[in-house]
Amino acid sequence: MNALTKRSFRSGLIRTPGGLSLRFRPRAIVVSAVCVLVALGVAVLVIGSGDFQLSPGQVVRTLLGGGHPADSFIVNEVRLPRAVTGLAVGAALGMAGAVFQSLSRNPLGSPDLLGFTQGAATGVLAAIVLFGAGSLLAAGGAVAGGVVTGLVILMLTGRHGAHGQRLILVGIGVAAILTGVNGYLITKGELTEAARAVLWLTGSLDGRDWADAAPVLVALAVLMPLVMIGCGRQLRMLEMGDDAAHGLGVRIERVRLVLLAAAVLLAAFAAAAAGPVNFVALTAPQLARRLTRTPGPNLLPAACLGAAMLVAADFAGQRLFPGHQLPVGVVTGLLGGGYLVWLLATERKTGRI
Repeated sequence: MNALTKRSFRSGLIRTPGGLSLRFRPRAIVVSAVCVLVALGVAVLVIGSGDFQLSPGQVVRTLLGGGHPADSFIVNEVRLPRAVTGLAVGAALGMAGAVFQSLSRNPLGSPDLLGFTQGAATGVLAAIVLFGAGSLLAAGGAVAGGVVTGLVILMLTGRHGAHGQRLILVGIGVAAILTGVNGYLITKGELTEAARAVLWLTGSLDGRDWADAAPVLVALAVLMPLVMIGCGRQLRMLEMGDDAAHGLGVRIERVRLVLLAAAVLLAAFAAAAAGPVNFVALTAPQLARRLTRTPGPNLLPAACLGAAMLVAADFAGQRLFPGHQLPVGVVTGLLGGGYLVWLLATERKTGRI
C-alpha cells in the first residue's frame, strides 16, 4: 500500500482517474473484513464437524482441490452447501434488518418482529398443509408470503407512514395475527405434514443443498448492490428525517419503496432457504453499529456480522450437546431473546419506550 493509498484510506475518500469519488468509513471496512474472516473461519469449522471429523487443514486443502476423494465428497457435496447457505442467509438477514431499522429509526425494526418472517412462514405452511408442496414450492410459498405481507403492511401504514412508530406498531399487529393463522394451519394438516411444517418453523440448516443456497445467493447478488450502491446514500439521508432528505434532493417515497421491497425480498429468500431464523436481523445491525462506532445503517458490516453470527450459531448447535444437534433457529432464539430483553431494558432507561 503506497503513501497515497494509505492517505486515501485514512481520509475515507478514494478518487478514480476518471474523476469519480467513493467515500467510505475506514473503521467500517476493517470491521467488515474481520467479520468476513471470522465467518469464513467458523464455516471451515462447521464443514469439518460431524460424524466424520475433518481438521481445518483438511477442509481447506479439500476446498482447494486436494485431499482424498472421500473427503472431497463429504466437504463439497454434503457440508459445503450447508455452510454456504448459512453464510448467505445470515448476510441477507443482517442487511434486511439494517434497512428496516434505518427506515423505522428504531432498534426494534426487524423482519421477525414486524411480521415479514411470519408472513413467509404462512406461505410455507399454506403450501405444505393445503397443497402438500415439495421443497421447491415451499420455498416459493415463503417468498410469496413475505411479499404479500409486505404489501399488506404497506397498505395499512399508507405511503407516508411506512416508517417510524407506525410501521413498528402495524408490523407487530400483523405478526400477531399471522402467528395465530400459522397455528391454525398446523392443526389442519395431516400428522406427517404438520411434523414437517413444525420442523421448518424451527429454522434449520440441516440437509441444505445447492438448490436451497442458490436462490438466496442470487437475491444477494442482485439486491445488495441495489441497496448499498443504488440507495445507500439516500438511506443515510432518510435517517435525518423526511424534510431534511427532501431538501437534499431525495425522492423519498420512491427510495423508501425500493428499500422496503429489497429488505422484504432478502428476508423472504432467507426464510425460504433456512426457515424463520429469528433475531439475527435484530441483533446484527445494532452490534455492527457498536463495533463501527459510526451512525447510519452500516449495511456492509451488518451483512458480514449476520453471516458470522449464523454460522457461529450453527456450529454451536452442533457442539453444545454431543450426540444431539440443535437447529440453528433454536440457538439464535435463545441468544437473541436475551439480547431483546437487554435492549428493551436499555431503551426504557433512556426513555425511548
